[in-house]
Amino acid sequence: MDTEGIKLFVLAADKLNISAAGRELGMPPAVASARLAKLEKAVGADLLHRSTRKVALSTEGAEFLPFAREILAQENAAMAAMGFGNEHVSGTLRFTASSTFAQQYIVPLVPAFLEKYPGINLDLRLSDMELDLIQGSFDLALRDSVLPDSNLKARQLADDVRVFCASSDYLAKWGTPEHPVDLHSHQLIAFKSQATITLAGPKGEKGQFNPRGSQNRLIIDDGSSYKIATMAGAGVAIHSLWSVHQELSEGSLVRVLPDYRMGAEPALWLVYPKSNALSAKVRVFIDFLVERIGQKPPWMT
Repeated sequence: MDTEGIKLFVLAADKLNISAAGRELGMPPAVASARLAKLEKAVGADLLHRSTRKVALSTEGAEFLPFAREILAQENAAMAAMGFGNEHVSGTLRFTASSTFAQQYIVPLVPAFLEKYPGINLDLRLSDMELDLIQGSFDLALRDSVLPDSNLKARQLADDVRVFCASSDYLAKWGTPEHPVDLHSHQLIAFKSQATITLAGPKGEKGQFNPRGSQNRLIIDDGSSYKIATMAGAGVAIHSLWSVHQELSEGSLVRVLPDYRMGAEPALWLVYPKSNALSAKVRVFIDFLVERIGQKPPWMT
């Protein structure tokens, strides 16, 4: 049943004025009248008698009114149980994310979040090996791509710019590649299952590059170790800007092929199970991360 229509009816019954009740709910008079008529059609009775000068409850309306109030009370109780409209959101939130990203950007924010929401407990499962959201009974996950799972929804946290980089020692020994083709004569480092990527050049030219080609001698599945190996001079690697922006600024890593971009730049997504209503504990955590990280990503400044 249309709870907004019921809310309109209760207000109109209290005020004996449909237009005033509609205004309180942000409805123009015509919309309020149509909404009330729709409710009356659903219950099969005229709930209010209208005339040019006044509005009065019908007999059926008077009988329906206490039930209407109870429906709204039950809706409010249900929403309160989920934390909506309640500053004291509570419950345990299970969250999984890349350990590398979480160490840099999420874990330092945890004390502020727990202080703001003392009723929420965080169960953080951090790993650069992607954990299954549904099988692991997670409320929320951070991903660098939207999963093609129809049981999931996603909200973008931030852009995830990828860059080629290497250490200055490596480039001094092996030279600096000027074109993607030059990478075939270089040592490459790949991060776990990196696939072939499309590159777009400064003049619009496009080409493909496989970081796991024949010249690749090192594959790593841990983000921190992947960055350490690059800094140690093991080869040229593709890193997320969020991971290496500080090292690029300090000069411990050097950007390579800066004029070339990934054909389809990925993004960081907050992914959660599809449901009719997003639970309050998940909603406030998403909003917190978007406010603290997404609105002004530290690696983009």
